[in-house]
Amino acid sequence: MQHRAGRPERGFSLIELLVVIAIIALLIGVLLPSLQSARATARAAACASGLRQLGSMVQLYAGDHKSAAPAGAPDFLVNRVRWFGSRTGPSASFGTSGGTLSAYLEASGNLRECPSFSGRLAELAARGEGFERGCGGYGYNNSYIGVKRGQDGRLVTDRLGERVERFVRPAATVLFGDAAFAAGTTGSASVIEYSFVEPRWIPESPAALQGPTAGNGGGGYGGGTRPDPSVHFRHAGRAGIVWLDGHVSSESRTLTDSSGLYSGDPMESGVGWFGAHDDNRLFCGQ
Repeated sequence: MQHRAGRPERGFSLIELLVVIAIIALLIGVLLPSLQSARATARAAACASGLRQLGSMVQLYAGDHKSAAPAGAPDFLVNRVRWFGSRTGPSASFGTSGGTLSAYLEASGNLRECPSFSGRLAELAARGEGFERGCGGYGYNNSYIGVKRGQDGRLVTDRLGERVERFVRPAATVLFGDAAFAAGTTGSASVIEYSFVEPRWIPESPAALQGPTAGNGGGGYGGGTRPDPSVHFRHAGRAGIVWLDGHVSSESRTLTDSSGLYSGDPMESGVGWFGAHDDNRLFCGQ
């Protein structure tokens, strides 16, 4: 009895294998940007959630303290306390306890780091350069909400925060935002963490004291002095902001500047300000 020989199995040729590899590479090239975009969107959403949490904590604090917001850096010249924590000495890093808002953050499970900034925070800590890591990559409007000012706009005390009802436009008053400072040591685009979002003009300068109309170079009232900016546009060129009324928005940069005192470059580092008006109206709530 004779057996018929089976047909020989045919494998892939080299050309066919290369075609399959090329197709897979093409699919990866098409899908990867979408996956990266989805991850970035998810990180921005998580960051917005952290900002919303901070806004809620301030409202809880104000409810327990006769409408006063938490001080952002009480006794700033001593420089031992921030809104998120404290430190034991002038050269130590800030921890997450002992801050004016710490108890409220601990009750809610502590502040989460902005996921788009957590890698940079870890890098700074590993190199011994980070000193405000506990802020999570978020900055407080300390210039106007975290201190108490008189009717003339001048500082009364930094030991108390402002009463929240004093701000007549809470939906247009910055409370917290994504923050960083262009003062890194590893190149022009490096940043360090920073726990405040600074207004366009130092509040005690004539450009700020004379109100919004004085913001354009001082408006004829003797000019003004800018702080180095600290709003960080880390989410594909946008920054998350939580406003005093609790809503969260995503803002794009419209201006940046540098005093030249620090090594970082705000333009390259994605740091600056948002808004159409060159004044402090979005910070002072007027």
